[in-house]
Amino acid sequence: MLLVVNKYLLRKRFVGITLWPFIIMKRADLKNDTIFINHERIHLRQQLELLVLPFFIWYLVEYLIKVLYYKNGYVAYRNISFEREAYQNENNLDYLKKRSFWSFVKYL
Repeated sequence: MLLVVNKYLLRKRFVGITLWPFIIMKRADLKNDTIFINHERIHLRQQLELLVLPFFIWYLVEYLIKVLYYKNGYVAYRNISFEREAYQNENNLDYLKKRSFWSFVKYL
């Protein structure tokens, strides 16, 4: 896991993004935010499980399907299986220790 701080790489509404093996964040103080880092580490695991590129293809396809369904970009984003898993478990700092392989499919 490599932490990168760069406020220019992210759109206005985003504070962070995970692009394996990097966690890119807007502000340096986020390095100390355990919940934020845990959320992004969940995405790192998801990306590894899907061998990175298929993760991003799946993510985009699922987002587009959900935009059509919900007619709202933010609601669609929050309902992507990868995001649902990460948001639901970001407060559990032990989650990745006991998480089973491909757990995100439970959130489809």
